[in-house]
Amino acid sequence: MTDLPETMTAIEISEPGGPEVLKPASRRMPHAFEGEILIKVAAAGINRPDVLQRQGLYPAPKGASDLPGLEVAGTVVAVGRNTPRWQVGDQVMALVAGGGYAEYVTVHGSNALSIPAGLSMAEAAAIPETFFTVWHNVFERGRLLAGERFLVHGGTSGIGTTAIQLAKAFGAEVFTTAGSAAKCEAARKLGADHAIDYNTEDFVEAIKAATGKRGVDVILDMVGGDYIERNYTAAAEDGRIVQIAFLNGAIAEVDFRRLMLKRLTHTGSTLRARPTGVKAGIARALEEKVWPLVEAGKVRPVMDSTFPLAEAAAAHARIDDSGHIGKIVLTVTD
Repeated sequence: MTDLPETMTAIEISEPGGPEVLKPASRRMPHAFEGEILIKVAAAGINRPDVLQRQGLYPAPKGASDLPGLEVAGTVVAVGRNTPRWQVGDQVMALVAGGGYAEYVTVHGSNALSIPAGLSMAEAAAIPETFFTVWHNVFERGRLLAGERFLVHGGTSGIGTTAIQLAKAFGAEVFTTAGSAAKCEAARKLGADHAIDYNTEDFVEAIKAATGKRGVDVILDMVGGDYIERNYTAAAEDGRIVQIAFLNGAIAEVDFRRLMLKRLTHTGSTLRARPTGVKAGIARALEEKVWPLVEAGKVRPVMDSTFPLAEAAAAHARIDDSGHIGKIVLTVTD
């Protein structure tokens, strides 16, 4: 594909606010510079960081596109110098630092991945952000091992559905929290051994009862707030808690004696602003260790719904109402 347009349709954030501030607009085409590829986007995943950016709470990193969108799938239509792996016509998925809500986007070639056999473009676009996040935080930072007990909060979110499947695939006993009986049942169908409705049960007491008061070895938390101290109580000795967001607030009063007495590790990370090389390392680990599971059907992206690119506002209304199970994806057509 050599005859590329000079402009493209993209979704801009007209001002900080609700879903209605997402507006289609015309933008100049991006260009693939050294080390980069230009992707004609077929689908783009929606994630909580996009919502925070829309609200004015999570600006794009320096040098990144101001457009929302952190993950895409599509076809390579141009290749910059020193990008040996990819060729025009290759179908890829990619983790991008911004700009995914558009007809075209550029990304460093090392942050693109092959699409596992059997996935649609929409399913492929639902993978990068959540799989990168879960792999790095659960298995690299959290050091989850087979036979250990693992808890992920928000089990039917994109992160949650991914974490349940991967933890189970690698031999952990999986606990999760969710906000209704239906969501708990959905989590169990994905492989969760224990699903706790946080509206009717205290997850700390439920975990104590299920583990003979021992607790869980690794916790992946995006809630924060009062969950921080409750996680310390639910954790086993030498447990690891990995923080990836603070939906209930980043400030909390915590009794840190449990951190010492249980020899806990509380760590955390962000992904969007990490160096290209760090993301490249995660990408290669996923292709080596996780892609065979995806191709075998043991792990799959859980899809909630798809919306056309022009209906990005409706897609964000869907993620805002918290009724979704799995990923919401924008589809891009000619």
